[in-house]
Amino acid sequence: MIGLVVHAAHRARFADAARTLTGVTFAWAVYEHEHEIRDRVASLLREHRPDGLLLGLVPYARSRDLIPDGLPVRVTRSAALDLALAWARARGNGWPATPVSIDTFASETVDEVAAALDLDRTAIASLPFEPDQPVADVVAFHREHLERTGAPYVISGRMGVAAALDGRTAVLHALATPGTIRADLHELALRIRNKRADAQRFAAGLFLVAGPPHTGPDRARAGLQHLLGDTPEFADAWIDRRGARGVLVLAPASLFEAVTRQWVGLPVLAEARDTLGVRVVAGFGIGGSARLSVTLAERAAARAEQDAEPGAYLFTGDGMTIGPMGVSAVPLTYTYREHGGLEELAGRAGLSAATLSRLAAVERGLDGRPLSPGELARTLGITDPSGRRLIRKLTGAGLVAETGSAQEHRKGRPSRLYRLAITRALEAGR
Repeated sequence: MIGLVVHAAHRARFADAARTLTGVTFAWAVYEHEHEIRDRVASLLREHRPDGLLLGLVPYARSRDLIPDGLPVRVTRSAALDLALAWARARGNGWPATPVSIDTFASETVDEVAAALDLDRTAIASLPFEPDQPVADVVAFHREHLERTGAPYVISGRMGVAAALDGRTAVLHALATPGTIRADLHELALRIRNKRADAQRFAAGLFLVAGPPHTGPDRARAGLQHLLGDTPEFADAWIDRRGARGVLVLAPASLFEAVTRQWVGLPVLAEARDTLGVRVVAGFGIGGSARLSVTLAERAAARAEQDAEPGAYLFTGDGMTIGPMGVSAVPLTYTYREHGGLEELAGRAGLSAATLSRLAAVERGLDGRPLSPGELARTLGITDPSGRRLIRKLTGAGLVAETGSAQEHRKGRPSRLYRLAITRALEAGR
């Protein structure tokens, strides 16, 4: 199920775009005025629990704090083509292309379209979208330009602008075309599918009898294997002997997330201690293949054996470690490979430790090469605005350094380049 948050005037356009998807149901949150958005979104999330959410810039700005963490979201927005079509409608009405005032579109997009249409950029006033900007400010921007230039119309991406102008001037809405919406819907559906596939990816867990058991190693291992086989979360897992004192479990990663309470604790270790009278440790591995997952699980179990108390660790193929996980829901600590202090550094940067660990893995793969905020966003699977916000956070924490700029696209402004410095900060904190 995909949730659609749309203005009432846009519903037919979104419904037309959605006809190309089968096997998907839609839940609608339809609003007339911006102040209604939060209630509509809250009701949609509460009543339908969608697998993903498609909404525009304004609805996202008004409701982003309501959206659950991890819910796939696609923010649909008008593209350069949509702005060009609005100008084409103006010319079809017999109006001049300029002067004109435009809101919502980024300055770079206005520059690109104006250059392509050979328009006088100095006669075009643009007001890029700001999440917390009320409609009144957008209307004031247009009124000031109208009074100064006498322009016959404005181009807007905000549905409330026309009503606020009271019909005193024409408003051309530069709406996302059905093609733009359709592409966003398809991308969101693929993300939901990939997320489900990711939840079903196989992982490995290695449980080891650590220390001399009272009943002999074979009997202790057999008892452990029986205990794991009776664990409800492992009902569909593949469980087999691994060496003289180990039991290997292969299962979807989601099952391990359940048995560890989202990688927080591992109560089955306490049960092994109480019922079998042995100290058991565990290691989990998530990699790109079953072989790599088993290898990572073996390394994680070896790390768990070094601790005095029963516990477990998770090693992932991208270099993240979670642990120690104790017999109960003890707090998580994150490290990156052998580096300590990542959790503290993440706190200072205002990021989660998991995010900073992923960034450290990205830095290692770059091998000193700088990257743009857009490239970082694509690498992490986040939006370009989120990538820019992340760069700002890292800059404030001294974890990136600006190193120049590069022209990523033939048109538009050059992108600034940054070099990550997370590993250096971790090593300095040893």
